[in-house]
Amino acid sequence: MIKWLLLFAGAGVLYLWIKGKKQTKLNAKEDAKAHAERSKVSEPEVIVQCRQCSVHLPKSEAIKQEERFYCSKEHLDSLDAQGWLGSAAWRTSPNQDFRPEGVVPDLVVIHHISLPPGSFADRNSTQFIVDFFQNNLDSSLHPYFEEITGQKVSSHFLISRSGEVFQFVSTNNKAWHAGVSSFLGREKCNDFSIGIELEGDSGHPFEDIQYSTLAKLSSQLGAIYPNLQFAGHSDIAPGRKTDPGIQFSWQKFQANTNLPVKKLPFGLDPR
Repeated sequence: MIKWLLLFAGAGVLYLWIKGKKQTKLNAKEDAKAHAERSKVSEPEVIVQCRQCSVHLPKSEAIKQEERFYCSKEHLDSLDAQGWLGSAAWRTSPNQDFRPEGVVPDLVVIHHISLPPGSFADRNSTQFIVDFFQNNLDSSLHPYFEEITGQKVSSHFLISRSGEVFQFVSTNNKAWHAGVSSFLGREKCNDFSIGIELEGDSGHPFEDIQYSTLAKLSSQLGAIYPNLQFAGHSDIAPGRKTDPGIQFSWQKFQANTNLPVKKLPFGLDPR
């Protein structure tokens, strides 16, 4: 009888010991969870600065574009004081210099570009253009690239076939896109113009999304530079340049932007 009592007592002690161990583990887990929650609450929120207006705000509430932050969609979609468009992919080109003192852009020059020529359907074409404007184009990748090695060219903006916008030069500065040129009797158009490249050529229609993106970009630029007029590269360098070419619809561009016709001094006919 005593033997059975001792056996039951031992079993009871073992049960209580095992139960105690489990409770201890459970308590430890609960304590760890509570500590983690307290630590999470106590960790300070990372504060970032809006690139456009410089206001400080929690990182979790900011809009991130590449490594930049913006406090609102409005500021993301506008030019900052340094002449950079928040929503664009920034790829700074060394091919730039200062505008003449006191000169504010009042002309947009529309171009087309394809690297290699006619090969913009290749998914690498956009990157080739970016590399070209940054003087990083590998000349060994295509015979045409050997022909343009050493050229120092840039534009303020590039609109890819998919509608993505790249910016290479601040609108406050002069990009090297127009070359020898004249606009209504004014020479050296780089001094007072903003260059926009459309990925494409004279043999293929441009994409609808490129027109809509170009219209939006024109509006964003017009908000800062209200006196802008618009022309093609061929208009300011006739006989030397043919872009944006016969495939670019000036009528479609004007319809998408609602620009008054007087802002398009060379008219709406294809050319």
